[in-house]
Amino acid sequence: MFKRVLIANRGEIALRVIRACKELGIETVAIFSEADRGSQYLDLADQAICVGTAKSMDSYLRVDRVIAAAEIGNVDAIHPGYGFLAENSSFNEVCRSCNFTFIGPSPEAMEKLGDKNTAREMAVAAGVPVVPGSDGLLETEEDALAAARKIGFPVLIKATAGGGGKGMRVAMDETSLQTSISQAQTEAKAAFGNGGVYLEKYIDRPRHVEVQIIADQHGNIVHLHERDCSVQRRHQKLIEESPSPRLPEATRKAMCDSAVRLIKQASYYNAATVEFIVDQNDKFYFIEVNARIQVEHPVSEMISGVDLIKSQILVAAGQPLPFTQADIKPFGASIECRINAEDPDKNFQPCPGRIEKMYTPGGLGVRVDSHAHAGYSVPPYYDSMIAKIIVHKPTREEAIECMLRSLSELRISGIKTTASFHATVLKQKEFQEGTVDTKWVERELLPRLKLTK
Repeated sequence: MFKRVLIANRGEIALRVIRACKELGIETVAIFSEADRGSQYLDLADQAICVGTAKSMDSYLRVDRVIAAAEIGNVDAIHPGYGFLAENSSFNEVCRSCNFTFIGPSPEAMEKLGDKNTAREMAVAAGVPVVPGSDGLLETEEDALAAARKIGFPVLIKATAGGGGKGMRVAMDETSLQTSISQAQTEAKAAFGNGGVYLEKYIDRPRHVEVQIIADQHGNIVHLHERDCSVQRRHQKLIEESPSPRLPEATRKAMCDSAVRLIKQASYYNAATVEFIVDQNDKFYFIEVNARIQVEHPVSEMISGVDLIKSQILVAAGQPLPFTQADIKPFGASIECRINAEDPDKNFQPCPGRIEKMYTPGGLGVRVDSHAHAGYSVPPYYDSMIAKIIVHKPTREEAIECMLRSLSELRISGIKTTASFHATVLKQKEFQEGTVDTKWVERELLPRLKLTK
């Protein structure tokens, strides 16, 4: 087992890893930027090392400084969390070459699955359903037109690298395709350094359902069932839950089995999320693999009883999974709300600043993952998420009521947050009936609330 782990991240996920390491008897080294200097969670690590100024490009994304911190801290392994360098195969390779265990998949598996086009080809080879699309990346405008005519409009243009909706466009006809292709390529190149794009058939009003996987280095692969992440705005997830509501049991089983086959095809180990979209006829299609831990991993932990961060660490240390698929017996329903420092009344404008007061909810079945506290200053340089509220109850109806109660208990003054907006979402008939799709917030809810999209 590792003696010391460096956490190449910040905020709530850094705190989450610190807690898991403490329970495993592992010492921790936290890194921080000047903007995060003095954050209380850093006191819980055995050592904290500054890696640069406020901007992530000068701190958390500086591979040389992260590796230098690992050397100074005399660590055995590096946990990347999510975001920043978590899916950077080059960083993964550098860790290996410097004799630090990367707590995640191998660089080779990460590189293969990190490219959406390659991942799609692997899915086809594993017999996993994929959305009809182009044969590989598009080289010319003529290639795009030919592929679109074969697939049939509307089509979705997707960047082969990255995520978060960047390099993604919907083309309704040939005219819009010609304009959108160049826009998507330019945006993808600027965001990810890779302008490659491909086409998929556009699925109207899909649900976003993903499967949590944990696999060891001995060939054991286990899924922790699925999460529904359909409540989104501009391709950013807002609320996640497990199990997915209104999903037929046969579809659920086939989807989870497909996720396991794909991970096996990739010779992958550690945590992964296999993401799918589900159409209005309950047919599912593979979209991508996230080769890291996800923000929404707690809902899978709550229904399964498996600590995913501990599992990641044990797997990285070469230990076999201590459970099999037969041991995973999901119970109840779990919901997570991401609390962002944003103002919903001003087009979800980021709202950095000092938190004057903060009171978090509690009680049976309530979990709050947060690094924020009264007196904490939310910096303007990073993702605006300051907390996650996760609830777990025997039924979905009870989980919704528990979350509404928890959101009403949350008190944060000094900045604006999205807490009240989440409460509004949970009260909507569509959410309670489980009929939400990925565009529902923008298409129906925001106009209903008279909020800017």
